[in-house]
Amino acid sequence: MNAPVPYDHEIELSNVLERCNAAARENAIPSQDELPEGFSGTLGHFPVYFPEEIAHAAGLLPVNILGGGNKLEMKHADARMGSFVCSICRSTTELGLNGTLQGMTGFVTHPICDAAKHLAGIWSRNLPDQLAQILYLPQNVNTPGAARYIAAEYQRLRADLEKKTGRAIDDEALRNSIRSYNVNRRLLRELYRIRRDEPWKVSCTESYLLLRARTRMPCEEHNALLARALDAIRHRSLPAQDKPRVVFVGGFCEQPPLEMLEAIDEACYVVDDDILVGLRWLTDDVPETGDPIWALAESYVERSDASPVQHDARKMKEDYLMDMLKKSKADAAILTAAKFCEPGLDEQLAWSKHLDAENIPYLVLEFEEKMTSFEQMAMQVETFAESLLFALA
Repeated sequence: MNAPVPYDHEIELSNVLERCNAAARENAIPSQDELPEGFSGTLGHFPVYFPEEIAHAAGLLPVNILGGGNKLEMKHADARMGSFVCSICRSTTELGLNGTLQGMTGFVTHPICDAAKHLAGIWSRNLPDQLAQILYLPQNVNTPGAARYIAAEYQRLRADLEKKTGRAIDDEALRNSIRSYNVNRRLLRELYRIRRDEPWKVSCTESYLLLRARTRMPCEEHNALLARALDAIRHRSLPAQDKPRVVFVGGFCEQPPLEMLEAIDEACYVVDDDILVGLRWLTDDVPETGDPIWALAESYVERSDASPVQHDARKMKEDYLMDMLKKSKADAAILTAAKFCEPGLDEQLAWSKHLDAENIPYLVLEFEEKMTSFEQMAMQVETFAESLLFALA
């Protein structure tokens, strides 16, 4: 009788990451025939944050539209917006105009910056069959009526999706969606805990691929993938290396290329970041009882992360970064910003001044999604890492 083949956690993790990598590189959305069971269409949304639970409860697969990467050729978008607009807005527009996103039920953007806000107008003119919306989330949440206002916006979105799909979104469907996303939030918190406590077990690039996979699959499927990945990661027996611990900030909207993250991973342990922060925006579970719309709205105010596109006097940008450095026991920060991103560049300036005053080392990098050459950046990061190791010796 043959002995059972031992379970190989590294092969299991490799299989999960391969699935996630394929999802991360996919710009197209599922066709009607390819939709997962229980879903009747797709709802695209722009970063930073979108309450995916509402689309999920409507039977629409939430698809986070993150631009076109560095392989997309611009043929249509440059006729609709200036070359000074950030890459993610231009490539997202290109994906809409070249037919890649033509099958979506709708597209929702946000007033996180002037360029993002105007995407809804471009969408409604050029793709009139799709529901094109701006979800107005408050940039200043420190007013007494903030949660009530958000709840009203969520109810408006709920009504528009009901009208578009012809399907009622009842409270119990919303609560079921909240339960699924709460599981996802717990799994992601565990992934980032391992990143902080045992960074040699999972790299920033691997973590990013695991996170980004949710942008192209149902939350339930992503939960199953994350559970498999976390089990495999916990059983990893990789040795710790002599690398400095850094935090990476600036990836809240336009996403850094994978090659950039790989270059940083080669020289440093990235123990925390704000990459795809919209998928981790709510930092604790949403209440699963009572009015689900109010639970989501109140969580946006009381259980949310900090971001360059929101003002919250309780989460000052300097304190936010210092808290991230402290909790992750990081030695330094890598401050990045997407090219032409005004909120990101403003944040970078404030952080730089504060880190100078606190005598904390940092490296400033600029990126855009269509970058193809990373040799010079890799050399900068390697030199920075070596200087940190020399100072820490």
